[in-house]
Amino acid sequence: MNHTVAAHLSRMPIVMPNRVSWAEMDAFRHVNNVVFFRYFENARIECLIRIGLGDDTRPDGIGPILHSTSARFRRPLRFPDVAWTGTRISAVGDDRFTMEYRVVSEQQEEIAAEGEAIVVAYDYGSGRKAALPADVRSAIAGMHG
Repeated sequence: MNHTVAAHLSRMPIVMPNRVSWAEMDAFRHVNNVVFFRYFENARIECLIRIGLGDDTRPDGIGPILHSTSARFRRPLRFPDVAWTGTRISAVGDDRFTMEYRVVSEQQEEIAAEGEAIVVAYDYGSGRKAALPADVRSAIAGMHG
């Protein structure tokens, strides 16, 4: 990752590369919009793992469930490229948190897309939302200094 790309992602504690594949392009010869949500998901899952919500092994049965997600597309991506994807948690509530995403084209050195998601703590045993566990809150605080 070069300096310009790194600068675009400087506020993101989770950053990962996604190699743009030929198959991700559509009939308009750019990466299809759906693929950006996969890039967001890759970063989201990495974040969930780091804060302790990344698998179903929690003894309390609480895990994440996606409430909503959105994207703003700023520049088309094309093969070959690397879509550096970053995420951060920008707000924390009693039972949820908001994630911001940014996808930066290594080739163009520009922001290709930005997005947001709301993730809710969910008790999979009872089928209801739950309070964010204290250890998850602590991990979020630690990640964002």
